Amino acid sequence: MSVLSRTVLPVLLLGSLLTGCATHSDGTAPLNQRTWPICSVIGGLVGGGLGAIESGGWAAGGAALGILTGGLICYAQDGDEDGDGVFDRRDRCPDTPANTPVDHHGCPLPQYPASVKPAEPVPEEVITLSDAGDVLFAFNKSDLTPAAQSKLDSLMGKLQSADVVSIKVIGHTDSVGSDTYNQTLSERRASSVAAYLLQQGLAPGKLTSEGKGESQPVADNDTEEGRAKNRRVELHINR
Repeated sequence: MSVLSRTVLPVLLLGSLLTGCATHSDGTAPLNQRTWPICSVIGGLVGGGLGAIESGGWAAGGAALGILTGGLICYAQDGDEDGDGVFDRRDRCPDTPANTPVDHHGCPLPQYPASVKPAEPVPEEVITLSDAGDVLFAFNKSDLTPAAQSKLDSLMGKLQSADVVSIKVIGHTDSVGSDTYNQTLSERRASSVAAYLLQQGLAPGKLTSEGKGESQPVADNDTEEGRAKNRRVELHINR
């Protein structure tokens, strides 16, 4: 066997062996850049063994050559030991837990809590009682008529429902009279309705009242029909 063959053959065999055991990019390779010392040891053993085939003198040279070649080959391999999809050469966080999203450096991406869509508010229900039907109050008075009391009695089942959180009673008037007078009258009428509901057993903590006077008309105050619609009490129910 020629000198060239004796030199090249061990190197080729050694390179093939180490390349085969170290070249994997899916993270399953037992050898990679961080374990190049192990490659050097294996290379030394293989090189020494191949050199010994020729002679004892070749064994030492083959071992030295194997150590150098094995280390270089293994270091040059680009594995992915933690399986995060980033090769070890560029992986700045080499021990990332499995299935962890990473950036292009192999480091875990910041995790943010999933946004929670706020619950849609339940629309407020408004029940309107007005003079357009049976008259609620005597002229310029705040005392409930029997017809108004009967309407309120028919609503008690709904108003006392367990899902009702609050009820606001709002009084309104037409435009006859001064603003100040109508404001006071609307407050008295709202209070009268609230007091009656309390007498029928409605929970006090759920009930409030206020007056809006003539400030929020729903119809034309220039006609009797429109003024009758504006003389009203609204029950705003929140669930």
